[in-house]
Amino acid sequence: MITPERAAEIKDVVHRVTRWVSDRSDVVGLLLVGSCARGAARPDSDIDLVLLTRDTTHYTDSTWTDSTWTGELGIGELIRTRTWGAITEQRFVTASGLEVEIGIGHPRWASVAPVDPGTHRVVSDGARILHDPTGILADLLRACRRHATRSSDEDAIRRTSDGQSELPSRTRGPQ
Repeated sequence: MITPERAAEIKDVVHRVTRWVSDRSDVVGLLLVGSCARGAARPDSDIDLVLLTRDTTHYTDSTWTDSTWTGELGIGELIRTRTWGAITEQRFVTASGLEVEIGIGHPRWASVAPVDPGTHRVVSDGARILHDPTGILADLLRACRRHATRSSDEDAIRRTSDGQSELPSRTRGPQ
């Protein structure tokens, strides 16, 4: 359980970033992911955000990161930059020690034709749309839900000894 102070700080940072991206024409999506999105933040949890932009260099080039957009947000000191496939992670730490991870990527990260397995993992672990002017994040979440439903249905089908497909009794309904 997190303290009320930490909960308020998380809410403030999320609100500040959301408000900031809403004024940026290059940003096509902002997604809160992980434990904060699930409402399951712990005292050691960080804030995980995915920022989708048509101009990733603006946010990942060190000359911009050190002085411009991060200064506008006031989210603390940059402590790490790392690339994870199509996402570049910028990790910051606030004065209180709260870590804020912003994964910066191109809108292709949210492609639903098909959904990338890494993207699916991130979204399936908990995702809340914060900014989605074009609807690409809503489309992504719908596609991930459909995929999860299909996977559950496929897992529920089992083969009988004669090779026929059968739904287990828990999914067949009343007998």
